[in-house]
Amino acid sequence: MLEKTGIPTAEQIEEVTPSKERLAKGPVAIIECFQNIPCNPCYTTCPSKAIKELSDINERPEVDFNRCNGCGACISKCPGLAIFVVDETYSEDKALIKLPYEFLPLPQQGDTVKALDRSGEIVGEAEVLKVVNTRAQDRTPVIWIAVDRELSMKVRNIGMGD
Repeated sequence: MLEKTGIPTAEQIEEVTPSKERLAKGPVAIIECFQNIPCNPCYTTCPSKAIKELSDINERPEVDFNRCNGCGACISKCPGLAIFVVDETYSEDKALIKLPYEFLPLPQQGDTVKALDRSGEIVGEAEVLKVVNTRAQDRTPVIWIAVDRELSMKVRNIGMGD
């Protein structure tokens, strides 16, 4: 499926998803990188060393979910836009998702945007909580959105406008 559509299978997603117990402890990075390619910026960027060292630069990155604090430093460094932070403890009924976003115009804090799944389908609405766009992020803004908690593992992008 991934090779033909660019959309990972449920099994591939399950392989990189933290346990329900870990998700209940607070923010955590999820790396949805499903191909072996020569890349390691996420590993070299992680201040808590939660991304395991690669013995071969072509290996897929792996997160030690127990070490990850969900800081999100890795998000903007991923050239494949494949890293997200999910925080299911954000509120009683909402989850916080931090995601890379390279489209213009950028949303603004307080905007309501379309919550999109991995295939670009609208699955709900999201409130933009913050837009982080610093020079250190190598021109990849990170958008913080709040979504209904049951959408935390589905939403991976946003849409604006009609």
